[in-house]
Amino acid sequence: MTFDFVLTRRQMIALAAAATTAPVVLGGAPRAVAEPGSQRSVDFGGDWRFSLLNTTGEDAQAPAPDDPSWRAVELPHDWSIELDPVDDEFTTGGTGFLPGGLGWYRKTFALPPETAGKKISVEFDGVYMDSETIFNGQRVGAHPYGYTGFAIDLTELTRTDGGENELLVKARNQIPSSRWYSGSGIYRDVHLVVTDPVHVVRHGITVTTPGLAESLPGRATVHVDTTAVAESGATRAELTVVLRDPEGAEVARATTPVDLAPQPRTFGLDLRVDDPQLWSVASPALHTAEVSLSAGGSAVDSTGTPFGIRWFAFDPERGFSLNGEPMKLQGVNLHHDLGALGAATSYDAIVRQLRIMRSMGVNAVRTSHNPPSPQLLRAAEREGVLLQVEAFDCWRTGKTDHDYHRFFDEHSDADLTEMIEAAKNCPAVIMWSIGNEIPDSTSPVGVPIARRLVDRVRALDPTRPVVIGSDKHRSVPADGSPQDEILRMLDGVGLNYNNASSVDELHAKYPQVFLFESESSSETSTRGVYDSPHQLNTGENHTPGKRGTSSYDNNLSSWTYSGEYGLKKDRDRAFFAGQFLWSGIDYIGEPTPYSDVFPVKASFFGAVDTAGFAKDQYHLFRSQWTREPMVHLVPMNWTDHRPGEPVAVWTHSNAPTVELLLNGRSLGEKSFDRKTTTDGREYLETTEPTGDDKTVTDGPFPGSYTSPNGSAGKLHLTWEVPFEPGELVAVAKRDGAEVARDVLRTAGAAAEVRLSREDVGALSFVTAEVVDADGVLVPSAEHELTFTATGGQVLGTDNGKQDSAENYGSATRKAFGGKALAIVPAGADVRVTMAVPARPAETTADASYSGSADTVPAAMIDGDPATGWSNHYAKEATGLLPAISAAHARDWVSIAWPEPRQVDAAELTFTVDSAHAVPASIEVRYWDGSRFVPVRGQSGDPAATTRITFEPVTTDRLRIELTTANPDAENGFLGIGELLV
Repeated sequence: MTFDFVLTRRQMIALAAAATTAPVVLGGAPRAVAEPGSQRSVDFGGDWRFSLLNTTGEDAQAPAPDDPSWRAVELPHDWSIELDPVDDEFTTGGTGFLPGGLGWYRKTFALPPETAGKKISVEFDGVYMDSETIFNGQRVGAHPYGYTGFAIDLTELTRTDGGENELLVKARNQIPSSRWYSGSGIYRDVHLVVTDPVHVVRHGITVTTPGLAESLPGRATVHVDTTAVAESGATRAELTVVLRDPEGAEVARATTPVDLAPQPRTFGLDLRVDDPQLWSVASPALHTAEVSLSAGGSAVDSTGTPFGIRWFAFDPERGFSLNGEPMKLQGVNLHHDLGALGAATSYDAIVRQLRIMRSMGVNAVRTSHNPPSPQLLRAAEREGVLLQVEAFDCWRTGKTDHDYHRFFDEHSDADLTEMIEAAKNCPAVIMWSIGNEIPDSTSPVGVPIARRLVDRVRALDPTRPVVIGSDKHRSVPADGSPQDEILRMLDGVGLNYNNASSVDELHAKYPQVFLFESESSSETSTRGVYDSPHQLNTGENHTPGKRGTSSYDNNLSSWTYSGEYGLKKDRDRAFFAGQFLWSGIDYIGEPTPYSDVFPVKASFFGAVDTAGFAKDQYHLFRSQWTREPMVHLVPMNWTDHRPGEPVAVWTHSNAPTVELLLNGRSLGEKSFDRKTTTDGREYLETTEPTGDDKTVTDGPFPGSYTSPNGSAGKLHLTWEVPFEPGELVAVAKRDGAEVARDVLRTAGAAAEVRLSREDVGALSFVTAEVVDADGVLVPSAEHELTFTATGGQVLGTDNGKQDSAENYGSATRKAFGGKALAIVPAGADVRVTMAVPARPAETTADASYSGSADTVPAAMIDGDPATGWSNHYAKEATGLLPAISAAHARDWVSIAWPEPRQVDAAELTFTVDSAHAVPASIEVRYWDGSRFVPVRGQSGDPAATTRITFEPVTTDRLRIELTTANPDAENGFLGIGELLV
């Protein structure tokens, strides 16, 4: 059975105030973001042909022009995102099980006779990777690094008589070549650049604003260096620089004669801007520098660049400040994929991501772990997001077989130069990082490498600090060690997952170096999944299709810590410049903690999932990073609980008091205490032991993170609520008055799909929510949704589920947590068809939780008594928490058939050993067509082999709910070797 629901452009549904994305719809930049004022660079992304020769990466020549394998594509293009995830020798879970391979691109074009005598080049913002370029039959360039741009001079081989020119580009992505999903192909923009022989060179404008701290607020000195060339011979020319304010009005102009030569020469001009508008995260005012050259009385070249008038400082004792105002870096790490759109760069999709992050309170992004696209630079400077730009994930020693280590020695100087030249005028950029978690940094060989990189960065840009992202400084280095030597040559160090005491120890030994957290937390979660709220760490669910991790901020790998711990550690240290959460948004690849478990293809680290839907972690950080009153209820599901079941309810809020109401009855108010850091900043926190830091062995709260002011506590409020259907409301209050509320309602059966859309530039992001007859989201809905678009095609679909083999390019997507997303061109009408979930094609088993990959539900019905299902897990210790293995109070297993059948008994063989025990109670339920209900006349007591009988029922599903005899104990787990019905 299917149902159709339609959203037309005229039926725009406004986003609610509590939406997870900023309800702002603005025009985006052009798909190819050219330099302002430039008439010489044109988008070269149309009318390409593409041939995917293989997905193994084996090298091969380009197909003949008439080969049928060629197909039309528009650039940017990522061929990997078009493919199905597969588990074979040429894919890995780290790269999302999506293949790479070998692809060729072909474009033919003609140039008019007036281009004769001009300089002609093609500029690629990025090709992933190991690219080669052939023009009119000759190899003209190669560029191995997939994350930096490059230009190729075509002048000598170009036909300008109207004849056909042929451009061929090879991209070879041998998996794994990055530790995350990279995408494959010409995935960033391409430009054709035509200039006079007298011209400004590529990246030839450098804008700096020296002395702002002394000259503001009255004026700013803007220094513009222009590098130009006269390739046809020595030429006398006139250089003009015009500065325009954010409204486009001219605010300064300077002209000077210049003597140009075949070798590039640089000329500097100082211009004064009175009462300038400053660039800041709150008001990202962009100025423009327009540069023109005239020779022989005629204009020969014109180009330009945006820039911002702003100044910042990193003080090792006082942290970060922007325009003289102290500011914590409230940052996130972002990989470059755009969810269902893959790695193909889209300015509009990047803007959406940044706006989602801004709505969480984010003011900074680390481009982990590679140079960003020009589109991210443009979006960040327009949206008011600071950037830490990073060069490499490895140096000479690699992390994967085919990564950057293969060509580091030969190409690192050029790639570092390209990264800085491409981003030097972006006011959002505040740091250059020379690498992330570099293996060579612990070896003597790494010291001269680091010195070379640091010196190169400072020679190119002395205005910004040089840092590294390090997991090698979790303890204080020994004097003279490589870690010590490298740290002393840097301006700052980004620490990855340091505990609080190690931060303090490093600050004490290296007071001249500023510190911040380049990767913090790495808490993993799945939207709508909850487990063991009273535990600080818990295991993973290995049931196929349910592989997910808990959203109570309590699923942690050995190197990680909770989001709350990271927030408190950062908050309490004025010298600490801030943090970059790992990560802001889930990304494709690195599916920790399910590494190489097909089809788990996306990370769990994000505060927001790949579809852009907020998880509970988003609201935790929002409560600490934003001032607009908010409150959020955890869990987000007030439907899938048993009557009377105790539910741990948390609230995240930036208000001091929250009242909880259930069906109109107050369950009481709870309040945070008002506290003050040792440097005088106020904050809200409970006062209680938290048990979240075993390294604290003394003081008033041993075993708990303790602030320098001597206090400990939580950043959320908690209630224990016996479940009853209806309405759960959290009311946030300040001085007794309501300032915000969050409401959860119990959902009935799925009845329809509610569509809403968010337009960002040329893209429309359409959210589909499966709701009941009263419009309440059905949180467990997994209906298959098929999208169609009139006025454009469906560009991609997603639901944020990490455990899914669905193709991102498919127009059909199952709902997850009741939601799915379709991306279509802005202005397209969208229709969605909802299909009722199909019955299984064969007998299947399921379970609420499986503790390991070899004890999944199917093992109960495979006929082999040596295999079976178990909910046993053993979670390793972290740096802050002990190991844990604690049994759930309840879990369930189920069996389903293709067609309804009559059943009246079930026989279970339970595992009994040092970890497993016979359950305390068993309850059998059957599917009545809309929900699971108890059978009647159940008989049979729990035993090692238990036969349960009941009055006959006709059903296609049977669920057996099990209660442990030893909850929270190491010997209270449940296991079933055989289930016979």
